Amino acid sequence: MSYISKPIAHHPALPRNELGLTRREYEGSMSTLCAGCGHDSITAAIIEACYELSIPAHRIAKLSGIGCSSKAPTYFLGKSHGFNSVHGRMPSVTTGANMANRDLVYIGVSGDGDTASIGFGQFAHVVRRRLNMTYIVMNNGCYGLTKGQFSATNDRASPSKKGEANPFDPIDLCQTAIQLGAGFVGRSFSGDKQQLIPLIKAAIGYNGFSFLDVISPCVTFNNHPQSTKSFDYVRAHNQVMGPLDFVDEKEEITTEYAEGTSAAVTLHDGSKLMLHKLDGGHDPRDPDAAINTIRQNAKRGEIATGLLYVNEEQVDLHDALGSVARPLNEVPIAELCPGSKALEGINARLR
Repeated sequence: MSYISKPIAHHPALPRNELGLTRREYEGSMSTLCAGCGHDSITAAIIEACYELSIPAHRIAKLSGIGCSSKAPTYFLGKSHGFNSVHGRMPSVTTGANMANRDLVYIGVSGDGDTASIGFGQFAHVVRRRLNMTYIVMNNGCYGLTKGQFSATNDRASPSKKGEANPFDPIDLCQTAIQLGAGFVGRSFSGDKQQLIPLIKAAIGYNGFSFLDVISPCVTFNNHPQSTKSFDYVRAHNQVMGPLDFVDEKEEITTEYAEGTSAAVTLHDGSKLMLHKLDGGHDPRDPDAAINTIRQNAKRGEIATGLLYVNEEQVDLHDALGSVARPLNEVPIAELCPGSKALEGINARLR
């Protein structure tokens, strides 16, 4: 992997967030992915989300596995903690880091091969353990580093660039995540930043396991007219599950308006948020309804995007284990190793 630094100089009038930082300070190295790759659009959305949330760089840990997607963390949050792990093993590395320091914001970036094939077992267990992290899959339906073979998420009706048929049904990662107990599940498209940025912000703000499956066309191997993960296909078959926006936790802003109508709300920064209240439709709090929505759209050849499911009462891994409130890397050795008598008491409880 090559590293190309971006110029340090920038215009002095660039907008700044609450920390006094510009978007440039959330960037990383220059991308070496193919020109037009959807992964770069997801990278830009992550940069924008972290900038708007005003998260200090030292509070973010970004982790990845192997693949085109797993190169992407090099291209964002260059001043944050980072770890590029073994193929499919990002979840276990993230779990270890999170157990040692619960105070960091964990963003895991993976691909459809890294997650749905070699890392499928790791993915399943990090979901069911409710690790407090944001898990983003850059999903292009193929292996871009090894000449475009089908991945496990490629639709059966979607042939390769050479016209070869895919004989297998796909793994739907959103359905899988909901069934395994993920508390926040969303799907988006790399070419829809209006939807993707607030989804990423909401996922980062969620306390528990949040999962985002982002369709990200591979411009080299999987962006032909017959591909169901091409730019044209996703734009034509994108079924948005309601309008999205995200408001960070501050003093509560309230409003009242009727179903089927719209209302403008003034936010803390003085900007206006236009809300539209749906009259029924998709309920993101019902896991069965979420899975059914995904399946019904898929039967029609459509892709359901947006916030598909959320559990507002999920307990994360630290709460489930009853771990100490302090990060383990700040606990003194005397408390971490209390002596043989304490160990004997623990062993006695397990007999």
